[in-house]
Amino acid sequence: MDIELEVKAGENGLRLDRWLSQELPESRTHLQKLIAQGFVKLNNQVCRSKKTPLKIGDRLLVTIPPTQPLSLQPEPIPLDILYEDDSLIIINKPSGLVVHPAPGHETGTLVNALLYHCQDLGGIGGVERPGIVHRLDKDTTGALVVAKTDFAHQHLQAQIKAKTAKREYLAVVHGAPSITKGIIDLPIGRHPVHRKKMAVVPLEKGGRNALTYWEVLERLGNYTLIQYQLSTGRTHQIRVHSANMGHPIVGDTLYSSGGSLGVNLSGQTLHARRLSLQHPLSGEPLEAIASLPPDFTKLLALLRQRVGWAMLETS
Repeated sequence: MDIELEVKAGENGLRLDRWLSQELPESRTHLQKLIAQGFVKLNNQVCRSKKTPLKIGDRLLVTIPPTQPLSLQPEPIPLDILYEDDSLIIINKPSGLVVHPAPGHETGTLVNALLYHCQDLGGIGGVERPGIVHRLDKDTTGALVVAKTDFAHQHLQAQIKAKTAKREYLAVVHGAPSITKGIIDLPIGRHPVHRKKMAVVPLEKGGRNALTYWEVLERLGNYTLIQYQLSTGRTHQIRVHSANMGHPIVGDTLYSSGGSLGVNLSGQTLHARRLSLQHPLSGEPLEAIASLPPDFTKLLALLRQRVGWAMLETS
């Protein structure tokens, strides 16, 4: 696809890549690649320098090459779609679904499912693939946004980095915190011994800043329903921070040794309930609320029932 553009008054002196990123719905990184590969002509001459200053009246011809197919195979995996348009899709991820292919999980992932479902992928970085903006662990459920275009991918990632996108989680934890709310500000890094685990690791030893806000929503005897909000998005952040404060998440076999509660849980009871962000094209606020999975709901009902029985026995 060829796109013709002209530099107008007020745009004199802007460097090529910055000007193009204002004019086209492509990320600046992708445009820089196109420039370097010779897909941009300035006044009928190929221009390979992203820093070239532009002048009023300059004419540009930008060729957007067809997106290259991804080697992964589309798979007809059912999706619980909370919102979708030409720029992005938000799904309610079930437990057990890996987000991105990796060794041991080459098939049956969310990416495979999206390649089958999305027939309008604009591609990320010139490759026909969905843009993973943030991830959820395999056994964590809830709202997850994926970009369909390069521009949406960059815009949504910038919102995550700037902390303007809000992510709210619910979890049932072991024990009862002595206070009703708090902030956990502890760096997280790879566990020094158990390589599949993360841990609280000092910054000077490779840990990265991690900030989690939490608040008690409901006390359920020896268990508690807690709401979390992430300010950072480190791997296993909520799971590590919860375990560190002495209240690991129910069903989390990696960070907890808690016994059975009478409910067959498919994973840790950690659910991304609410996702709030700005639409990358319209700028309008967009909010998605993901319903709780059945085993999470069943666990809450059982714990509430036990609390009710305990109150009857003491009355």
